Amino acid sequence: MTASSPKPQLLHLVLGGELVDLHGHEFRDLSKVDVVGVFPNYESARVAWKAKAQSTVDNAHMRYFIVHLHRLMDPDHPEE
Repeated sequence: MTASSPKPQLLHLVLGGELVDLHGHEFRDLSKVDVVGVFPNYESARVAWKAKAQSTVDNAHMRYFIVHLHRLMDPDHPEE
């Protein structure tokens, strides 16, 4: 990739909610899962994740996650 070519779009999803157990990934109520959005790269997804995670720091059961959608959509593609 040259310096002038754009970065490839590597989609990431940021979502979160209250967990049943602090050591798991099961949400207490799926109807209340907060879908923050889909982002074109990890860097922008991390900024959104950090903002949401920090805004819910008072609730120990709240967790936000970054899902690497590009890996699910094209699992055979080499990592970038």
